[in-house]
Amino acid sequence: MAVVKGNIWKFGDSVDTDQIIPARYLNIPDPDELKKHCFADARPDFAAGVRAGDVIVGGGNFGCGSSREEAPSLLKENGIAAVLAGSFGRIFLRNAVNIGLIAVECPGLDQEVSDGDQLEMDTDTGEIHDLTNNKVFHSQPLPKFLQEIIKAGGLLPYAQAELQA
Repeated sequence: MAVVKGNIWKFGDSVDTDQIIPARYLNIPDPDELKKHCFADARPDFAAGVRAGDVIVGGGNFGCGSSREEAPSLLKENGIAAVLAGSFGRIFLRNAVNIGLIAVECPGLDQEVSDGDQLEMDTDTGEIHDLTNNKVFHSQPLPKFLQEIIKAGGLLPYAQAELQA
């Protein structure tokens, strides 16, 4: 059983990869410096305020736009444990799995929770608790094979471990 517990950073619909990491920062070679610019325009307080284990809750089409893998990577680098959204841009979702970031569709959740609420999610059952307001929501449980990929740290480490086994 994997349980994610953290504070919510709430976003709306159609958060694109350029909002997650504006293209003008992509030439920064130092990962520690680059992650300081996550949501630089959309949410300037994000990089300084995010804590390990925090969760992003977004509306529909989260991660739409360009195919840059830096978007989910920087969320993970900044300590985001999971992204829950009404729906995801197809490439963002694939990139999240590839790097081992939990990404779960939960339509309507963004309408029911608030920025800063504490959220707890069980990836085995799909049960989501807004601990601040004592509300319970449900998403599809993460399939076991996706949980194994995430636990391994992403698709590449998972495949390497499988080849060694």
